[in-house]
Amino acid sequence: MKKTGPRQLTLVFADSPSGGGTAKLADASVRRSPLLQIAGRKKTTGPGAGVADASRLLEWVACEANLASALLNVVRNKGAPGLDGQTVEMAQAKAASIIVRLRRDLLEESYRPGEVRRVWLPKPGGGRRGLGIPNVVDRMVQQAVLQVLEPIFEPLFHDSNHGFRPKRGAHTAIAEAKAYLTDGYRRVVDIDLAQFFDRVHHQRLLARLAQRVSDPRIVRLVRLMLTSGVVMPDGTKVAVTEGTPQGGPLSPLLSNIVLDELDGELARRGLRFVRYADDCNIFVRSERAGQRVMTSIRGFLEKRMRLQINEEKSGVRPPDEVHFLGFSFDIDGRADGGVAVRPSTKAKRRLMTTMREMTPPNWGRSIASCMDNISRYLTGWISHFRLCTREAVEELGVVDAHVRRRIRAIIVRQKKRPRFLYRHLKARGVTEKAAAGCAFCGKGAWVKSNRRAMTKAYAPSWFHERMASLKALWRERNTPKVSAQLSLEF
Repeated sequence: MKKTGPRQLTLVFADSPSGGGTAKLADASVRRSPLLQIAGRKKTTGPGAGVADASRLLEWVACEANLASALLNVVRNKGAPGLDGQTVEMAQAKAASIIVRLRRDLLEESYRPGEVRRVWLPKPGGGRRGLGIPNVVDRMVQQAVLQVLEPIFEPLFHDSNHGFRPKRGAHTAIAEAKAYLTDGYRRVVDIDLAQFFDRVHHQRLLARLAQRVSDPRIVRLVRLMLTSGVVMPDGTKVAVTEGTPQGGPLSPLLSNIVLDELDGELARRGLRFVRYADDCNIFVRSERAGQRVMTSIRGFLEKRMRLQINEEKSGVRPPDEVHFLGFSFDIDGRADGGVAVRPSTKAKRRLMTTMREMTPPNWGRSIASCMDNISRYLTGWISHFRLCTREAVEELGVVDAHVRRRIRAIIVRQKKRPRFLYRHLKARGVTEKAAAGCAFCGKGAWVKSNRRAMTKAYAPSWFHERMASLKALWRERNTPKVSAQLSLEF
């Protein structure tokens, strides 16, 4: 997730810091920053859920240590500058003056967030996702508020909510979903909210916030953040009356506060569910029960919460047709009657598209650099999909073979002329007959890439030493670790 501005901000949204405390940063220049000294002066976790008087939360938000810790987290998450053009490095260099000014403005209630820069990111399945990029100072204030509010709300959220929470994530969500399927709840009510982050009702959100936050200044501050104007890519300014813009550190917590009402309703009805952000799966035993639940929950969302279900992406489905966080489930794929976890069809299609983009026919650099890029991507990909069960290994092997063939095709094209390829194959230990049959066959590079001469010259063992393999990566992460003592005994 990556080095361009908007993608870095996607990381800010997906991995928002867990709040409080001094961040331990890998960057040596950040470790030497005076910010660490300020952030370490006082514990900044703020009052938790059990504190009776939460009427002075703004003082917690505006304390120097909390603001310094917030700026450290913003620097760690990087991200693109907002409309004012200030980068995180520039803000870090002026940290002392920024903290003094923000502390004064927050306590005097004269702080006003700047306008948000809107960028559009393409969705994997088509369409665009709007991302809001606040100014760095505004991200710092949002992070400071997050660090105080998160300890208050986090203990109140339902255990089946796995999105944007400390020590929870996609892997814990998949594990819970798998447990429900194993228990016999094998129909999935798949609910996807249409443009959820653009349709959050401000008054309902602020009312739920005020139920736990008795400091009205915090509620007013959050209102200012929610209603900050948005500047579109063409320069048009848009007033905001609903929604929580994706891109700021506070947005994930606000979304959980809103959707906690849905979690409470599902729990009150005794339903088994797993939710990650606006993607919710409810597990029932039959199709009839699933249709009944879908109808009633649709009514609750539309009439009570004023949210709309995305009818195209929602429905009552068997597990193998579900696309949940990139995974699908197969209840008939294991001999022991268990539940097989695989990459979903969409995830596999997206992976193959990425591999094609990373191995273009006209690749003009070294093969080593191409394989290095692929290795980095596949290592990151498998870190998410390592939860796949053994049934998915064969599919991963198909992807590996396809990537190897694309690399071979690039090698063929880089040799340019048949006689150059012929000489190259002979130098790689291929017989004259096989080398000639490949180089002079009259077919294109894609056909030649799968001829016996090429597969011998560039066998899987050659790639094993130079490029990551999904199959091997999965085995590394799923092979039981044997202790050194046990190994000695054998």
